[in-house]
Amino acid sequence: MQQSIEQTAHLPGGIDLCFDTFGDSDDPVLLLVMGLAGPLNWWSPELCRTLAERGFFVVRYDNRDVGRSTKLNGAGGTRAALFRSFVGGRAAPPYTMSDLAADAVGLLDHLGVAKAHVTGVSMGGMIAQTMAIDHPGRISSLVSIMSSTGSRRVGWQHPRLLTQLLAHNRDSRDGYIKSAERTWQRIGSPGYPPSPEEVRERAGETFDRGISVSGAVRQMQAVVSQPDRSAALQRLRLPAMVIHGLADPMVHVSGGRATARAIPGSELLLVPGMGHDLPAELWPTFADAIGRTAERAKRPGARD
Repeated sequence: MQQSIEQTAHLPGGIDLCFDTFGDSDDPVLLLVMGLAGPLNWWSPELCRTLAERGFFVVRYDNRDVGRSTKLNGAGGTRAALFRSFVGGRAAPPYTMSDLAADAVGLLDHLGVAKAHVTGVSMGGMIAQTMAIDHPGRISSLVSIMSSTGSRRVGWQHPRLLTQLLAHNRDSRDGYIKSAERTWQRIGSPGYPPSPEEVRERAGETFDRGISVSGAVRQMQAVVSQPDRSAALQRLRLPAMVIHGLADPMVHVSGGRATARAIPGSELLLVPGMGHDLPAELWPTFADAIGRTAERAKRPGARD
């Protein structure tokens, strides 16, 4: 099964999103939303093909400030502003989680898609949750993976991990790859360690797509300044699945548990040995969970 050539969606407000697709466009759309500083290639083509074989038209994309989508250079994104946001919320972010959710909805508009199944990872899970809150009529089902509710009381991480994410050597391809290897060794799944070759290949692709230190900071500002969505999530009425690794050092499993508690009728899947990545060994598990959640949207009484 082949993927489409990368395309660009021109959204209102001057944001361009790079995306590609897998599968039959007549099938139900599954929108995949990646996390912090993660371009679309972090959704493995093999996983996307697996999902397409399950009957989805799979769409993956670069968020703003990532990869080949619009970089908001000059719109803040300083480490000092990030620190102020982290410690007290005294610095307004260049954009918010709602803006990132609106980008995703704008991509659906560009594709002529009225409703989609949405799966998000980490920050992408936060975007997916916000889509369900801000644009409830556009989502058929929601899968939130290794994410959290926005409450700082759950889903915490050690501040040094954020520092490490910013510490990649962006000046050379080799330097970036070596730094990425250190990062994934620290946050990846201890039960399913990736091969060094796999990490280097993905890091090289990420560097080649285009990276932005200030863009990563702007995304972090959106994350640390986001509201606690717990009350809003309790008002959702849609099939939902929450997946979280029990060995996640980046977003503590308490974030996943809190998300599942907040969304009525959601299913919680906790995975031993899973850290803050998407190991190939777990792709069948993810595909089953996404498919099962989408099937729930077909049941009598599911929200139209």
